[in-house]
Parts: sequence; structure tokens; C-alpha cells
Amino acid sequence: MRLLILSPQTPAQPLPILELLPYQLEYLKFSASLFQIRARQPQVLVLDARQDLLAARNSAQVLKGQGLELPLLMVLTEGGLAAISPDWQVDDIILDSASPAEAQARLRLLIDGRPAEENNPLLLRAGDLTLDEASYSARLQGSPLNLTYKEFELLKFLMQHPGRVFTRAQLLAQVWGYDYYGGTRTVDVHIRRLRSKLGADHEQLISTVRNVGYSFSSRP
Repeated sequence: MRLLILSPQTPAQPLPILELLPYQLEYLKFSASLFQIRARQPQVLVLDARQDLLAARNSAQVLKGQGLELPLLMVLTEGGLAAISPDWQVDDIILDSASPAEAQARLRLLIDGRPAEENNPLLLRAGDLTLDEASYSARLQGSPLNLTYKEFELLKFLMQHPGRVFTRAQLLAQVWGYDYYGGTRTVDVHIRRLRSKLGADHEQLISTVRNVGYSFSSRP
């Protein structure tokens, strides 16, 4: 098994619970790009949060937002347990004082127990477009789409109802909420931005129904 460990700095302080396991280990800094991570082809990405918990959290959120598919394990001290929360977007955590046996068990579960994409209810697909509700990320032909929160929510809602036509008022209510006081022009602006990010070959996934509103098609 190949493990890639992200640390605050390199050379990194070794992680004893992993150094004792029969795995291939490699270290990179938190600032490593998604391209650098994928190039090393690890099976699990490990975040060393012992020294800089905030930087580790930010790294996890950024990578998941960019479309990281790897299981993500965070190693932290006991003092960090009070801060951890679901929005950190890590798949599992382990204390740096844990035994090698526990570390090996957790790693094995991350690999063997990870649900297949096709059975993942939080994953929406439409041709080359994939949207992951768990990580709030979207990918087109394998490349991440840099969507804002509202662009993501709008695209998600449309993908959840393929073929159905929604008026601007309906989209405004469903995505922005009934207490939103902005006009329906907001919907047009976000649709235009989504189409621009989808590109010329896929912008027709979101079609305009004249005098009615917008609809999502499963194929461009």
C-alpha cells in the first residue's frame, strides 16, 4: 500500500504509527497540488495535523473541493479532537498515540470499505459531468469545475430533476430560499455562469424553455 502524507513542512517529522507499518510512505507539504498528489498514485492520503490543525483542515477542504477522490485520514493529537467536525471533509481520524494495529485496521477499512461510485447516493452523473454532494465538488470529463456555492446548489437541483422545466421563480425559491428578496434575474446570471464553466461542448446540458424557464438534460 502506498501512503502519501501531507505535512506542514518538509522534511517532515515522521509519524511513528505509520513508519512501523509495511507500507510505502512519501511526504509532501500541505501546499501540494492535486496534480502532484495524483502523480504519486497513493491509495490513501494522510494529513499530519499534529502541529498545525488549522492548516490541515484547510488543506482537506481545498483538496476535496477540487475533486479529490482518495480516502483521507487525518492524524491529530488528543487536543485536536474537540475541534474536528464534519465540514472538515476527512474520511477518518486517528490519534498519533494509536497503536500500529489500529492504524492498519483503519487504513484497511478506508480502502476496502469505501463504497463504489455507482452505489454512492451522494454522487450525481450526467454523461461526462459528475457532481459529488459529499465533497461539494463537480467534475467535467475528469477535470474539476470551480463552482461557487450557489452555482453548485443550482446545478445540483437541476441534475436531481432531469427533463423537468422550472420557472425562474421556482428555482429562486428552491435554491435561494423563499426569504430571498433578490429578483429572478439572479437565476439568469447564475445559469449564464454555469454554462460558461461547462463550456461550448456541454453548455446545452442546461436548456432554455422559451417563456417558461430552464431544464436539465442528461446529454448535451
